[in-house]
Amino acid sequence: MEMRYPSHPEKVKTFTTDQLREEFLIPELFTADTVKMVYSHIDRMIIGGALPQHQPLDLTASPQEIGAGFFLERRELGIVNVGGEGTVKADGQTYPMTKLDGLYVGMGTREVIFHSQNPDQPARFYFVSAPAHHTYPTSHIPINTALPAKMGDIGSSNQRTIYKYIHADGVKSCQLVLGVTLLEPNNMWNTMPAHTHARRMEVYFYFDLKGDSVVFHLMGKPDETRHLVIRNEQAAISPSWSIHAGMGTGNYAFIWAMAGENQTFSDMDMVNMRDLR
Repeated sequence: MEMRYPSHPEKVKTFTTDQLREEFLIPELFTADTVKMVYSHIDRMIIGGALPQHQPLDLTASPQEIGAGFFLERRELGIVNVGGEGTVKADGQTYPMTKLDGLYVGMGTREVIFHSQNPDQPARFYFVSAPAHHTYPTSHIPINTALPAKMGDIGSSNQRTIYKYIHADGVKSCQLVLGVTLLEPNNMWNTMPAHTHARRMEVYFYFDLKGDSVVFHLMGKPDETRHLVIRNEQAAISPSWSIHAGMGTGNYAFIWAMAGENQTFSDMDMVNMRDLR
């Protein structure tokens, strides 16, 4: 498990491109028959990917890494499949996971196993985990049951649908909030006008970028913006003081996940366009 540590925003102003990428970009999450994880000390979020191509994969971590006897002893978990058909088994219960299906797994679950139906089109399980203090039931979240919100317009190139999977008015969790945003064809902007939310960090995972398409992920304080060039199936860690928005060279989708002091989706500090620099 790779460890990432927080940096003060004043220090981030001085970072080179390589330093920004080392600090905030997760460049690879999927390797065949491997579970890869990054532990961010920003709100103790763990970001990971599991690609069970030829064999099932267990979600495990050493006691030294998480200070617990098993992965979800004091944690909760959100999973979204961004690949072929598969299943997740949680303490003996098997959940079918087609593309964009989600799963919330509650604290105390001892066994989590990822499996693909077809090795030629393996499932690709993206997941995030946050500390928890209460057990909520494990819940399967097919995308057609998630709460959709239409936003944006074609004139601003940001027509999109936000699907809320884990949130205060839906599948319950201790602090984890998670969903998927799908941009309509010919739309490239997300989350603009930008905002921050000082009480929650966020992780963006970009996927379904085609060919050589990239997303220019905007970050930094509103008056000191920076950017990361992000390719397919890469993620960006966004501290609570940073904006998080993006512009793609083509169509794409992304998974957003938050953890922190509250779960209030609308608790954000909007940034006026004229104040961006």
